Amino acid sequence: MGRKEIDCSWKKITNDIKDIFDFKEVLGSGSFSEVYLVRERKTGNFYALKCVKKKQLHHSNLENEIKVLKRIKHDNVVGLEDFYETRTHYYLVMELVSGGELFDRILDRGVYTEKDASRVIKQVLEAVSYLHQNSIVHRDLKPENLLYYSPDESAKIMISDFGLSKMADHGVMSTACGTPGYVAPEVLGQKPYSKAVDCWSIGVITYILLSGYPPFYEENETRLFSKIMKAEYAFHSPYWDEISESAKDFIRHMLEKNPNKRFTTEQALSHPWISGDTAHNDNIVHSVCEQMQKNFAKSKWKRVINATVVVSHMRRLHSSKISSLSSIVFRMLSASCWIPNAASLQTTTIGNVR
Repeated sequence: MGRKEIDCSWKKITNDIKDIFDFKEVLGSGSFSEVYLVRERKTGNFYALKCVKKKQLHHSNLENEIKVLKRIKHDNVVGLEDFYETRTHYYLVMELVSGGELFDRILDRGVYTEKDASRVIKQVLEAVSYLHQNSIVHRDLKPENLLYYSPDESAKIMISDFGLSKMADHGVMSTACGTPGYVAPEVLGQKPYSKAVDCWSIGVITYILLSGYPPFYEENETRLFSKIMKAEYAFHSPYWDEISESAKDFIRHMLEKNPNKRFTTEQALSHPWISGDTAHNDNIVHSVCEQMQKNFAKSKWKRVINATVVVSHMRRLHSSKISSLSSIVFRMLSASCWIPNAASLQTTTIGNVR
């Protein structure tokens, strides 16, 4: 059987990828691909290079991922910089982001407020609104896929992982996929669904950012799915006592069971908790961090990137531009490189992608 080929007019052909990039470190690996920290020889710029063997192409979502990433360009989306082909491999040259994951930044802060959460969600909404305007549904939005561009205090949020994304030119999809704790009721119900599934996921993320724990959680998968399909959640005391009614109203609109009544990204961006001044400025860092550590720390082992290894290597490099960074974390932009924790229902990807 011959190797499957990707028909792409803008890909670059090379005999040896190492003529173009200096390989510095393995950032992660999965069943069908590997990711390397590389330095472009010509410019000295650093990137994350995703390498996929052609003989494994039919097992991966690479072709879909390339189509999606080539179609989009947004300040809050981790970008595809270039695409190379050799006789045996395909290589995606990805933007390298260095600010770490959203949860890690919150855990490191001394002060964290509703307003901070509102600013994060606004950026996510703006990026997802752009995707939806371009007929793209992400389908796997979750906190692990939200990264900070740099370690700067004012760094922007970046959306990553388009391995499960879909170009929905006709508006309706039917493949069951996503991460159970964040997936919409209509997906679990195996009903046709639309871009409204992303808004549901943003609602789940908002809930977590304000409480530190997920709105839907059960050790038993059947009970978890049942709760999600019924949109059965609550604002528990004392964790939600100091959270504004505006925030709760926003979440209710995002976690609306009926996708036709659920907020769109445009409606969400117009909500006063996002666009106005109704988000409280009280410091909620202690209660949120306490719950985050209880509910999400156990899943850290499965992360694709060993941040310590990357930081150590970057510090050894002679580039002053890179060595000053306090942390380097890159989330691989492919679901196929994610290592699922079978014991954690919050991070298990479900379904096949078509």
